[in-house]
Amino acid sequence: MSFLHRVPMLACNGKFRRNPPARRAHWTFVTFQASIALLVLFSLLHPSPALAAFPDNNPALTGSRQRIEKLDYRMTGRLTRVEGNGKRTNHKFVAKAHWFPDGLLLLCEISGPGSEKTSLLLRMNATGHISIEAVLPGEKTASALPFERWNAPLVGTDFSYEDMVENQFFWKIQEPLPPEKYGARDCFVLKSKPGPQDRTYYDSVTSWIDRGILYPVHVVKTLRGTGQQKEFIYYGLRQVGGVWSATQVEAKLLGKPGSSILVIEGGSGKANLGRKDFDLSQFNPQGQK
Repeated sequence: MSFLHRVPMLACNGKFRRNPPARRAHWTFVTFQASIALLVLFSLLHPSPALAAFPDNNPALTGSRQRIEKLDYRMTGRLTRVEGNGKRTNHKFVAKAHWFPDGLLLLCEISGPGSEKTSLLLRMNATGHISIEAVLPGEKTASALPFERWNAPLVGTDFSYEDMVENQFFWKIQEPLPPEKYGARDCFVLKSKPGPQDRTYYDSVTSWIDRGILYPVHVVKTLRGTGQQKEFIYYGLRQVGGVWSATQVEAKLLGKPGSSILVIEGGSGKANLGRKDFDLSQFNPQGQK
């Protein structure tokens, strides 16, 4: 679908006449200045689509942002790495999230298959800027996760640490692409690109968003530098208490064997969480509260 901006037409006034030769040089200078002014004005009124912010009233973008800004959930499930030969490695996954006036907090704990546990606290503000604190296996206290590790496999899966939040919908650069079908679903397609102020390992994120429920069904993330693409597929979409969610999310590095699946087994979409629920110290190194 194309999203067009109305641009006022600037026309010449019919009262203009050719100037006498004595004034021609001055008129040329004035005309040059006016042309520059018109060029700048036109650039402001009609920015390049690749750099333009998505229209605020576009349902794909506003719906995605509003969905995230209403998050208030607890969930339990499992995170599974499936090798190319079919071998599975399962982890228990527990998470909760809530959008506060200053942004999103997400706390999760991943345990198994042994006694090792990983605890994460992610923060995201309204511009998509994120920070990550972690208690990693063998550590006793939380510390900031260095940016160099944000793209590392999370407990050996195809999900990375920064994949835990959908910050792409809050980046400044949003480009509409033609609508497409994904399977039987009619979708808006949105390409999100980070600005120079955004810390991410991704060069772009393209989302296929169901037009009826405004929930993503397919996402492709392209890594900076290598061009490697990672695909996310959302299964079992359902609405509980007015809140849409997926029961499974599969992540796969395209061109490489195997994939990883996050399965939601239980939880609540209206958990009434407060800030006290997001204290990373509630998880000790053994994962006991």
